[in-house]
Amino acid sequence: MADLPKVQSLDDALRWLDKLDRAGSVHATGAWPMGAVLEHLAQSIEMSMDGFPQPKSAAFQATAGAAAFAFFKWRGQMSHGLSEPIPGAPALGAGADWRPGAVRLRTAIARFAGHQGPLKPHFAYGALSKADFSLAHTFHLANHQDEIVLVTAQ
Repeated sequence: MADLPKVQSLDDALRWLDKLDRAGSVHATGAWPMGAVLEHLAQSIEMSMDGFPQPKSAAFQATAGAAAFAFFKWRGQMSHGLSEPIPGAPALGAGADWRPGAVRLRTAIARFAGHQGPLKPHFAYGALSKADFSLAHTFHLANHQDEIVLVTAQ
């Protein structure tokens, strides 16, 4: 089994996806199958550009949400319920093949990197700069890495 370091940037996430592609096997140990985890990560990045379907109230975003993000940023990592979907997000796939989720995540990262327009408020954290959204996405990916195991090909 490979014990890979946590991603430190969205570029790291692309390199991590390359390692998944080369691994002998990949699986998630949590409540969701691997493909669903990758779809969830892609949804989060996509929604930062397209909008989150069920945002928390502006008051929540300005208080508890902003405080949570500030704490995660100070700590350099986030932690959240790894089987909690984004509120109002489309259902995640349950297929056995995780590769479509990896393609979707790659596409979302590339789209975010090239995005020049305004970003939508995070459903919990509220308005974030592109740099802070990049950090939030990186923390989110790193947190989900806790439940992803890959076995290197021999």
